[in-house]
This record gives sequence, C-alpha cells and structure tokens, in this order.
Amino acid sequence: MTESTDAIIHAAGCVLWRRSPGGADLEICLVHRPKYDDWSHPKGKLKHDEDALAGAVREVEEETGYRCTPGPRLPTTHYFVNGRAKRVSYWAAEAADGHFTPSREVDLIHWLDPATARDRLTQPRDRDLIDEFLATLRHV
Repeated sequence: MTESTDAIIHAAGCVLWRRSPGGADLEICLVHRPKYDDWSHPKGKLKHDEDALAGAVREVEEETGYRCTPGPRLPTTHYFVNGRAKRVSYWAAEAADGHFTPSREVDLIHWLDPATARDRLTQPRDRDLIDEFLATLRHV
C-alpha cells in the first residue's frame, strides 16, 4: 500500500465563458494566482468524497465569484506537483450571475477573447483546453 503522500491529487475546474457584454462574441475567464504568479482556468482540489463536477462548480464560484452552468466535459489533465501526480477534471461552463472580489488565492480575473486568453495562460496544457472548448462548442 502506498503512503497518502504518494496518492494522486484530485482537482477539478472549468473553462468559464460568457457572451461579451455588447455582443455575441465569447469571453473566457482567467484567474491570476499571486502565490504562483500565473494565469489559469479556475480550478482547485476536491474535498474528501466530493464529486468532480460539484467541485469544479464550487471552485469556479470560490475563485471568480460567479455561479455557472456546467456544459460539456473537457479533457482531463495530468501532471506532477512537487513529485505528486495531479489529475484535474474539466468542464466547459457558462457564467451566470456573480461579482469578483479579490482574495489571497486569486487577486485578479480577466474576461478575454479566446485568442488573447490562450496567449495569456501560463501553462501549455491550459491553452489546449481552450482549443478543446472551442472545438466542443462547434459541435454542440
């Protein structure tokens, strides 16, 4: 049996999107985490026995202040953090009502068109999620 420190870290998040305030264009929400000085999609660790989709929705609201309506499942990412495997399940999610309030965990959010959001993301795996999100929307 492996020690709990070797266990996979389970997390979930969303590619959070909305229609631009003045039109039909899409905007994607990115969060800035000052601890890592990076830009990413809203995501976080799951609580004990928490369903991945429920965790994704919770994390979106905690990090962005926006409630959301989850849509299609997106690819799961796998990577290592401090030598531990991390698995992050993602969904596309349309933003509903809400208001961002800066916190210690997330100090900024930006709503950006997909191309700008893709360029702003720190990790290549997060950029791939935008491509998958856009491909998924074309087939819905």
